[in-house]
Amino acid sequence: MQVEDTSSETDSDSDLPVVALVLAGGTGSRLYPASRSDRPKQFLSLFGEESLLARTIARAREVADEVVVSTCGEFADEVRERAPDVEVIVEPAGKDTGPALAYATYRIRERVGECVVAVLPSDHRVGEGFAEAIRRGARVAARTGRLVTFGVEPTRPDTGYGYLEPGEFRDGFAPVVAFHEKPDAETAREYVAAGHRWNAGIFAWTPEALLAAARDSPLSPMVDALDEGASAEEAFDRTPAVSIDYAVMERTADAVVVPVEFRWDDLGAWDALERVLPADDDGTVAAGDVAVRSLDGEDNVVAADGKHVSLVGVSDLAVVAWGDRILVVPKDRAQAVRELVADLKERGEF
Repeated sequence: MQVEDTSSETDSDSDLPVVALVLAGGTGSRLYPASRSDRPKQFLSLFGEESLLARTIARAREVADEVVVSTCGEFADEVRERAPDVEVIVEPAGKDTGPALAYATYRIRERVGECVVAVLPSDHRVGEGFAEAIRRGARVAARTGRLVTFGVEPTRPDTGYGYLEPGEFRDGFAPVVAFHEKPDAETAREYVAAGHRWNAGIFAWTPEALLAAARDSPLSPMVDALDEGASAEEAFDRTPAVSIDYAVMERTADAVVVPVEFRWDDLGAWDALERVLPADDDGTVAAGDVAVRSLDGEDNVVAADGKHVSLVGVSDLAVVAWGDRILVVPKDRAQAVRELVADLKERGEF
């Protein structure tokens, strides 16, 4: 569907096609052991039969004329098998979201021309109102030429998310005064009280806007290399590993936030499942294909692939049995699974 801009500010930016760019190149280390080096989290089916990737592509079709998936070479064939009717852009090296988004946006501009690119991570859980919000942000990107990030209204002072500090809202968006990294608990409470928004990692921009900002950032070697006709491999070799927030969004004066109210969760760690799945009478949630039996235990998260899991006298744990691996971690330490995976990678065991 096309973005129609009824504003009188410019007619040339109206009626731009929307391309949904789905990011699916990471592995999702905090969802170990369900996610492994050969089984990234976007291919997992934690909520029924559909994978996280399939759910994201279905959402993308609601807001876009075309869907493109950006992924790494190791996962490209499986993405094509799972979604044969979408375009796949292959990142030759994993260098975080900055190079991935600059490269994909450049290739989209080559093939589509003028458009709005809507960036959608493949591991989010969203609620009603998502499609309308993305369309609204795409209209802002088309009309203003600004780099749009979507700010989710916080429902709690969460320490696992970054925050956006908005300026004054006018015409449905506000300049981003500051990007704040994941805070401690007290700071998170202050952010929520001050009206800050969660940084959802969802964006909308025209290719011209993103690439112009990238030329004045650590991503400039990427854009220069592509302008020179260099291969994707050479362009990535020249470019440092860096997030899009640090490389572009935190540096530019053209970043704006569009506020959204849809229910949202980044399924980054096992404790997130208790926020998106129904609990049993003991407060325990189950994901995947698992039968759970519990005695004197409550408020646990259990995930498995065809397993029968029994819990006795334990609470507030995440228990994951996937393949030949088992993980047991307190829910409030779920983010630390990333550190475990770093050690496993060094040992060649991930």
